[in-house]
Amino acid sequence: MSRTVICRKYKKEMEGLDRPPYPGPVGQDIFDNVSKQAWQEWTDHQTMLINEKHLSLMDPNSRKYLQEEMQKFLSGEEFDKAEGYVPPSESN
Repeated sequence: MSRTVICRKYKKEMEGLDRPPYPGPVGQDIFDNVSKQAWQEWTDHQTMLINEKHLSLMDPNSRKYLQEEMQKFLSGEEFDKAEGYVPPSESN
């Protein structure tokens, strides 16, 4: 049986992650409060931001930016979007 969490992003009980995605308190907070679906959506969005903005994960400022955007995304706040990205319509 999968574990469930009250997802911070969706404000409802959903399937949780199998393990913390990061070491330390940030990873534990995500593990305890973010659903598997929200985390997958964040990782997809993060990839778009890295590609669109040509971010280097070796750069501390890029990592700080991504962590700030992750917190906004997972909390349901306004977050940066990839410029020019149009999500596929559900009718296609």
